[in-house]
Amino acid sequence: MLPQDESIRILGDFLRHYVGERVQRISITTIQKLAEIVLKENAFVYDHKFYKQIIGGAMGSPFTLTLANIFMWDWEKRWVRRQKSKNEIYGR
Repeated sequence: MLPQDESIRILGDFLRHYVGERVQRISITTIQKLAEIVLKENAFVYDHKFYKQIIGGAMGSPFTLTLANIFMWDWEKRWVRRQKSKNEIYGR
Protein backbone atom coordinates (compact mmCIF):
# COMPACT_ATOMS: atom_id res chain seq x y z
CA MET A 1 0.00 0.00 0.00
CA LEU A 2 1.13 3.52 -0.74
CA PRO A 3 1.79 5.58 2.37
CA GLN A 4 -0.41 8.59 1.63
CA ASP A 5 1.53 11.45 3.22
CA GLU A 6 4.92 10.22 2.01
CA SER A 7 3.54 9.69 -1.51
CA ILE A 8 2.20 13.25 -1.62
CA ARG A 9 5.58 14.61 -0.51
CA ILE A 10 7.39 12.51 -3.12
CA LEU A 11 4.95 13.70 -5.80
CA GLY A 12 6.02 17.28 -5.02
CA ASP A 13 9.71 16.33 -5.14
CA PHE A 14 9.22 14.56 -8.48
CA LEU A 15 7.36 17.46 -10.08
CA ARG A 16 9.84 20.05 -8.81
CA HIS A 17 12.72 17.92 -10.14
CA TYR A 18 11.26 17.48 -13.63
CA VAL A 19 9.05 20.53 -14.28
CA GLY A 20 9.82 23.22 -11.68
CA GLU A 21 7.39 24.99 -9.37
CA ARG A 22 4.37 25.02 -11.72
CA VAL A 23 2.63 22.72 -14.18
CA GLN A 24 0.67 24.79 -16.70
CA ARG A 25 0.32 27.67 -14.18
CA ILE A 26 -0.79 25.34 -11.37
CA SER A 27 1.56 25.37 -8.38
CA ILE A 28 3.07 22.14 -7.13
CA THR A 29 1.55 22.87 -3.72
CA THR A 30 -1.92 22.99 -5.30
CA ILE A 31 -1.27 19.71 -7.10
CA GLN A 32 -0.21 18.15 -3.79
CA LYS A 33 -3.40 19.40 -2.11
CA LEU A 34 -5.50 17.94 -4.94
CA ALA A 35 -3.61 14.65 -4.63
CA GLU A 36 -4.36 14.66 -0.90
CA ILE A 37 -8.09 15.03 -1.63
CA VAL A 38 -7.99 12.16 -4.13
CA LEU A 39 -6.19 9.86 -1.69
CA LYS A 40 -7.74 10.82 1.63
CA GLU A 41 -11.33 11.49 0.63
CA ASN A 42 -11.89 8.23 -1.24
CA ALA A 43 -14.99 6.32 -0.15
CA PHE A 44 -16.65 3.16 -1.39
CA VAL A 45 -19.67 0.97 -0.69
CA TYR A 46 -19.43 -2.68 0.24
CA ASP A 47 -22.35 -4.81 1.37
CA HIS A 48 -24.58 -1.73 1.58
CA LYS A 49 -22.15 0.05 3.94
CA PHE A 50 -20.03 3.13 3.25
CA TYR A 51 -16.29 2.96 3.96
CA LYS A 52 -13.54 5.57 3.80
CA GLN A 53 -10.17 4.39 2.55
CA ILE A 54 -7.46 5.43 5.02
CA ILE A 55 -4.42 3.58 3.65
CA GLY A 56 -3.13 3.60 0.09
CA GLY A 57 -5.21 4.57 -2.91
CA ALA A 58 -8.03 3.21 -5.02
CA MET A 59 -7.06 0.06 -6.92
CA GLY A 60 -7.30 0.51 -10.67
CA SER A 61 -7.23 4.29 -10.48
CA PRO A 62 -4.96 5.85 -13.13
CA PHE A 63 -3.84 8.40 -10.52
CA THR A 64 -2.91 5.71 -7.98
CA LEU A 65 -0.93 3.81 -10.63
CA THR A 66 0.97 6.96 -11.60
CA LEU A 67 1.60 7.87 -7.97
CA ALA A 68 2.90 4.35 -7.26
CA ASN A 69 5.37 4.69 -10.15
CA ILE A 70 6.54 8.06 -8.80
CA PHE A 71 6.87 6.53 -5.32
CA MET A 72 9.07 3.77 -6.78
CA TRP A 73 11.14 6.39 -8.65
CA ASP A 74 12.04 7.87 -5.27
CA TRP A 75 12.64 4.47 -3.66
CA GLU A 76 14.92 3.36 -6.50
CA LYS A 77 16.84 6.65 -6.45
CA ARG A 78 17.53 6.25 -2.72
CA TRP A 79 18.42 2.55 -3.12
CA VAL A 80 20.90 3.23 -5.93
CA ARG A 81 22.52 6.00 -3.86
CA ARG A 82 22.90 3.52 -0.98
CA GLN A 83 24.37 0.88 -3.29
CA LYS A 84 26.89 3.34 -4.74
CA SER A 85 28.05 4.39 -1.27
CA LYS A 86 28.82 0.73 -0.51
CA ASN A 87 30.32 -0.01 -3.95
CA GLU A 88 27.56 -2.51 -4.62
CA ILE A 89 25.64 -3.13 -7.84
CA TYR A 90 21.90 -2.80 -8.29
CA GLY A 91 20.04 -4.21 -11.29
CA ARG A 92 16.53 -5.11 -12.23
